[in-house]
Amino acid sequence: MTDNAAATPRALRTAIAIIGRRNAGKSSLINALTGQEVAIVSAERGTTTDAVAKPYELLPLGPVTIFDTAGLDDEGDLGEQRIKATKKVLFRSDVVVLTVSEEGLGDFEKETIAEVQKLNIPLVIAFNKSDVCSISLKDEDFCKAKNIPFVAVSAKNNEQIDELKKLIIDVVPEDIKKEPLLAGDLFEAGDIILLVVPIDLSAPKGRLILPQVQVLREVLDRRAKAIAVKESELSSMLAELKQKPALVITDSQVVMKVDKEVPIDVPMTTFSILFARNKGDIKEMYSGAKKIDQLQDGDKILIAEACAHHVLEDDIGKVKIPNWLKKYTGKELIFEFCQGGDFPEDLEKYALVIHCGACMLNRREMMHRIKECVGRGVSITNYGVAISKTQGVLERAIKPLKIS
Repeated sequence: MTDNAAATPRALRTAIAIIGRRNAGKSSLINALTGQEVAIVSAERGTTTDAVAKPYELLPLGPVTIFDTAGLDDEGDLGEQRIKATKKVLFRSDVVVLTVSEEGLGDFEKETIAEVQKLNIPLVIAFNKSDVCSISLKDEDFCKAKNIPFVAVSAKNNEQIDELKKLIIDVVPEDIKKEPLLAGDLFEAGDIILLVVPIDLSAPKGRLILPQVQVLREVLDRRAKAIAVKESELSSMLAELKQKPALVITDSQVVMKVDKEVPIDVPMTTFSILFARNKGDIKEMYSGAKKIDQLQDGDKILIAEACAHHVLEDDIGKVKIPNWLKKYTGKELIFEFCQGGDFPEDLEKYALVIHCGACMLNRREMMHRIKECVGRGVSITNYGVAISKTQGVLERAIKPLKIS
């Protein structure tokens, strides 16, 4: 049942983190959950040194990623780095399973529970090694008092694993169980949706980028009519259509050209703006774009991308957006960059964070990044919102989402 899960992009899979002390049986538990020997199991403490992601199909929930993590009680300088890596996994997790050994709940486990609850992540406790001992009455009372779902399991003997799966599915938030909308609420069945898709140096050879694919699939699933054109064919396509498009969705890089050619009575937005709503807080991203008008000489701007890639001569994050910002503001700005899972801890030094569309992140991880910025008084926006702002078309591009 892992083929579909592996084929599903990571950002569309529910993230489940298995955490706990070293030698609590986390790896054994993952093997039991997946029915496969996917994690190394050893009696030696600290066998798992880094977070390992395993795609899996957890029915009826669907595709998930199960993270096997290093023990949160690891020691030494290297151990601290492993713990830090494990905590980064928490930021992108939709559900946490705390694995408890035969020693039961100690101060360490209770501190971990408090930390997970502070992050507002649904939690399940798996009291492992039920073949060795039973859950103490004291630990049962603690879980009931904290309203934490729990179950006694034996990963070794595969006991109560199905019950653990049910608990995991039960605590998954409803907004994750529901299919997240990109543009599906902006049109009806039978409508024409016109997609403007430039093919430039950054376009992957032989395929479309993920935001374009997901929007196209959503349009088809909702029985609307999708038409995709390059920006050079937009004008002629509009002239040929007998039915007015219900919505035009464009790549942000050509939003100014599209704005000029699409009649003002036809709603228009961008793929990246739709992803800002789908993956994060579109109101916060829209508000963050206002900071662009307040930038001063010497301000530092963080350009954050969720994926790592080879930098091209017309790279959107490292070349085009900095140039557009400089031209729009007329200021001497300083740009710094981060990629992949890295996100700076010293956010306060930035006047503005401009994040990519986050198609490679799940919603929880993106929301965590937004929360980190807002909590430290740093404005955050995303590529599509920022580009539309610098091109003078943000109000039109945001209007279909009815937030301003």
